[in-house]
This record gives sequence, structure tokens and C-alpha cells, in this order.
Amino acid sequence: MTTETYRDAWGIPHLRADDARALARAQGRVTALDRAWQLEVERHRAQGTSASFLGPSALAWDVLARQARIEDTARRCFAALERQDPETADWVRAYTEGIAEGLGEGARRAPEFASVGLAPGRWEPWHPLGVWLATHILFAGFPAKLWREKVVRHLGEDAVALFATDGPGTLGSNGWLAGGERTTTGQALIAGDPHRFIEEPGVYQQIRLACPEFDVVGLAVPGVPGVAHFAHTGPVAWAITNAMADYQDLYSERLRRTAAGGVEALDPDGRWRAVARHLEKAEVAGGKPVQVEVIETPRGPVVSGGPQDAHPGRETAAEQDPPIALALRHPARVTGELGFGALLPLLRARSVAEVDRALDRWAEPVNVVLAADVHGGVLHRVAGSVPQRAEANRTRPVPAWEPGHEWRGWQPMPRGTVDDGLAVMANQRGLAAPLGVEFAPAHRADRIRALLTGKAAWSAEDMPAVHMDTHLASAAPLLDRLAALDGLTPGAAALRERLLRWDRHMDAAGPDAAVYAAVRDALVRRLAAHPALAALAAPTGHPEVFAPWLALVPRIGYALEHLLRAERLYGADRTAMLREAVEEVAANPPRGTWGDTHRLAPWRALAETSYEEPGLSGDHDCVLCTSAVPGLTDLSARGPAARYVWDLACRENSLWVVPFGASGVPGSPHHRDQLPLWLKGDLVPVVTDWDRLTKESTDGR
Repeated sequence: MTTETYRDAWGIPHLRADDARALARAQGRVTALDRAWQLEVERHRAQGTSASFLGPSALAWDVLARQARIEDTARRCFAALERQDPETADWVRAYTEGIAEGLGEGARRAPEFASVGLAPGRWEPWHPLGVWLATHILFAGFPAKLWREKVVRHLGEDAVALFATDGPGTLGSNGWLAGGERTTTGQALIAGDPHRFIEEPGVYQQIRLACPEFDVVGLAVPGVPGVAHFAHTGPVAWAITNAMADYQDLYSERLRRTAAGGVEALDPDGRWRAVARHLEKAEVAGGKPVQVEVIETPRGPVVSGGPQDAHPGRETAAEQDPPIALALRHPARVTGELGFGALLPLLRARSVAEVDRALDRWAEPVNVVLAADVHGGVLHRVAGSVPQRAEANRTRPVPAWEPGHEWRGWQPMPRGTVDDGLAVMANQRGLAAPLGVEFAPAHRADRIRALLTGKAAWSAEDMPAVHMDTHLASAAPLLDRLAALDGLTPGAAALRERLLRWDRHMDAAGPDAAVYAAVRDALVRRLAAHPALAALAAPTGHPEVFAPWLALVPRIGYALEHLLRAERLYGADRTAMLREAVEEVAANPPRGTWGDTHRLAPWRALAETSYEEPGLSGDHDCVLCTSAVPGLTDLSARGPAARYVWDLACRENSLWVVPFGASGVPGSPHHRDQLPLWLKGDLVPVVTDWDRLTKESTDGR
């Protein structure tokens, strides 16, 4: 059996093999060569062992991974895959065999291993499923339910809607489809950019996978075989965005310890029953090991809090102290199904109908999908698993000891249309509305649709203009209030007039964008300090890994337009606060441009590695979604983790780019070679002619 590895001018791997299994092995091997450090970090995160070499900063995650039982869930899902779909299970196994084959050499190339004294470990077939779970366990943002509970407790039910926007910990994307009637070729174009925390190495790996059954280019997740989310097979292409669906529940649990050392939970029938409980030890580099208590009730694993001491004779719910534990319930833990059975059928798809059938097997995360094929077929649907249950489950933690909060089957997945030759998905309330609670503001989706309708016919080369649009529609409420402001000093009045003339584009080279951001920051800080809202900053006692969803300043920053448009805001004098903010900035205005402070801030497992990172255009409500955190920092840790344009007329006219490069090895010529293009909005051509590629190796078996 023969496998061949080629590279294009950007170091992107193109793999060719005799069959799908050999190709999966080759994919695992080339990923280990290019991304060994990243693979091992992700494997350890899935196992809850990353603090053993990264130190105390990684411990909070490791505790969550263990308490949420990510490893056990991944093992269960792989065992189910072996029973129900042995071909896919063997294909996943082949991928891990390839990782094992290349990991030693990859680790020798990556200096991080020596820096922390880490030896590459052994990959098992369940590990790709663990990587997927660890990557997405917080993707649906279940900690937002803790935030809503806090808002209701301090401000009441009506206040929840004031903060209902794309939260600080939620990940989204842009995606759009232009049908043949909207393109210069008469065939569809699909384009977009997934928004995630920007990591180095990147969370997406450009790759080509070819064998007699299929020939696919796409964006893979290192550590997971195939191409799940963004791909072009030649006859058909597809892309996804986060559906913003709510498919994870939190249950408040009443737990107590028994005299024998066990733990019991109060069930909905009023009876106390023993639950699973064991201890694990998390090693911490540079510190003492930490003991982690792992508890699982019939609802799910406990991810916050723990049992109370036993109180003999106090048996009823009414007699118990308030609950101090929260259990997490999500589809993969309940069903043992993660959706990996869709991966091979997606690679083999030749039409939107085949993509559609493959996605019927998808589980989590829940996605909105766009697809098009060369026959003129289009697809717009949601894919995934969302439970049917009481409305209260969707919004806040619900009491486990009360009946009526059980899961009762699965929601049907909504299907949409492609109207007037266009479909736009940007995490807005729309197709997936029946499945979710909070969605992103409509600004990005509205702007994309306006741009697309403003031009009669689009080519692949035209699409980066949409990717890079920086108009900030959410600036309107602040600027409207600014226009009505009076009683300003001359300097502040001049600043106001400057902002009212501003074109509302958050360009890196724009000094006015910097001034707007400074006023916004000053206003957000004042709102957060108002007594009624400041109460929301009180500590919750929940694990620190949930902090991004519970932090007050980011919540106010991202919901600012709602807070400014509300008829009343708990006695807050927003006019006075805005006047003070404008006066503050007028007295000490920004000395440079938006890009001077709005700089890229990628996550790296080892913080000691650093670069002089560039300034960025865009903001969190721009199509170019490079998120600052208003009131806290102008730095951007989240943004387009890739960009793509899939051309159904000719795959070689397709384009793609990632923030850094194909290689995760510092010093490699392809470690950061795409960064200048990503910054400008340029994309790399997709090359499919084998004669234009450089052969790196041939492996005969």
C-alpha cells in the first residue's frame, strides 16, 4: 500500500493514498510531523493532565476535564462507534496509528517538548474523540445559565434580556452562499470565516486528502481525522457556523455524604440514592498534586460544588440546605454518540443530498450548514442533537430533585432556503431560533447581506472584500446619545463633532476608531461601577474556568447597545456617564490609531514564547470580527481562525488562509508565513494539480 505526501508553496500538505484507511494514517502522520506539540497539548487537555507539564495555570481546566468526565465520555463514544460503525472506528484507529508513527520525529522538531521536559505519549483510538469533546465542551456556553441566574437574583427576570447578546465566551462565525445567479461563473460560491480564540499553532489545518474514493480540500482540526466543517470535494462544498443552540443543561443537585464515605443525590421521586463517586489525582508541574473528587448523578457529572455533610433524619427536599452542586448533561454523555459517523460519508459526498444524509448523523456541536454542488443543488440546514425538555432547562440551572426537567427525545433540525440566490449565517437569530436562547446581534448578518446584494455578480476573488468589512453598526446607540449631549467643554464638544463625522469603520489605521473605542471603554467602566450593576460583579464560588461568562465588564461591553437603548437602567444616569466619558477622553485622547492598541493576542500553551504581534482592523460586531473586550482591553484574542472561498465552478479558483501557517514548529518557513496575507485580507490559492506540488515522501507498505 502506497501513500504520498506533497506540499504546495505554503507548506500545506496534500496526501494521496490507495484507500481511505491508508489516507487517515497518512493524515495522522503528517499532522504529528507538523503539529506534534499542539497534538500533545490537546491530548493532555482531553485527559485532564495538562498541568503536569504546563503548571498551575492549566489546573482549572484539568479539574473541569476530569469532573466533566471527558475521557470516559470519549471512550464510551468510541466503543459505540466500534459496535455501530466498525469502518469509521477503524479509520479513526488508522489516524492514531499515523500520529504514533510521526510523533517522535515531530517532537524532536518542536522545541517546546524540551522546554518543559515532556516526552511524547501514546495515542489511543479514543483520543481524537476526546480532543473533539475538549475543544467543544464549552462551545455552547452552558456557563451563561449561571450568568442568567445571577442577573435574575440581583436585578430580576426583566434584566436578562438586557445582556442577551453574543457573550464573551461564545464562539461564532460568518458564512454565506451566493447561488449561480449571483456569480460570474453561473456556479455557486461559499465563503466565510470561523471565529474562535486565535491559537498558535492554529485551530485549523489546511489539508488535502485524496484516494480513489474521494479528493477533498478543507480545514481539519489537528487531532481529528477527516474534514468536518469546511471542505470542497470537487462536486460539492460545505461550510458551517455555530447555530447558537442550547443543548447542554445544568441541574442544581442536592448531594450528601454517607457514613460509609459515599455520596447520595436527591432524585425527583423524593428518594436519596447512591451516585458514582471516585477520586483522581492531578499532577501539577512546580506544585503539589491536587486531589479531584469526581461525582456523577443520574443527570450528569458534577462540574461545580460538591456534597454537604449528612444530616440524619432530614430526608425531604424542603428540609435540606440550599443546593451547592451543579451537574452537566449533554448529548454525547447521554447517548454515546459524538457524530463521528458523519465524517467518512462527508468525504465521500458528491452532492448536497449526500452531504445532507451524512449530517443526519451529526451530534455536537450544533451547526448551521450551507452546501452547494455543481448540479445547482443548495442546502441550508441545522445539524446536531438538541434535547426536548422544559423551557426552564434552556435558560438557567433547574432543580434535579423536582420532576419535569427530564429529557424527552430530540428536537427536529430546522431547514432553511436560499432566497434570491443568497443565504447568510452569522450566529444571528434565524434558522436555528427554535433551538437556542441567545444569539449574536444581527449586525454581521445584515451587513454581509447588504454587501452581497450591492453587487450583481461575484467572483471568488471578490469575496475578501466581504471578509474584511469593518463597519460597526452597533456604534449607533452611543453615537445617537452623543449627538444629543450638551453642556460639554470646548475640547469635549470638538471630540463629539469628530465622532459624529466618523464613518463608523473600525480600521486599524483610523484615529477616529481609536477615539470611539476610548469613549466606549470609559462609558463601560462607569456603567459597571453603578451600584445596581456592580452587584453583578460579586464572586459566585463557581470554578474559575467559567469566569469569562460571569465577568461583569465584558458582559456590559458586549451588551452596551441594549443597555443604552433600554428605557430605564436601574437609576443609572447614562447621559451623565457619557458626558464624563467624553470629557475623560478629551482630556487624554488616544495618541495613535485603533491598530496601535487593538493588537492580536493569540493563546499559546507556553506563554514564554512571544512575538511582536500586529495591529488589527475590525471589532466584535464587524464582519471582520476581531474582538476587543470593551472596558477591559483593546487586545484581540478572538477572530477569524481561517478564511475560505469555495468555488463550485472550478475548485482551483478557491481560496483559503489561516492566521499563521501550515507548520506549528517555530522557525519553520511555514510557521507564520500566512500572517501578512491574513492581516491584509489576501488568501492563498487552492492548488489541486499534483504537477504543481512538491513531493515530500512516498511510503510503500
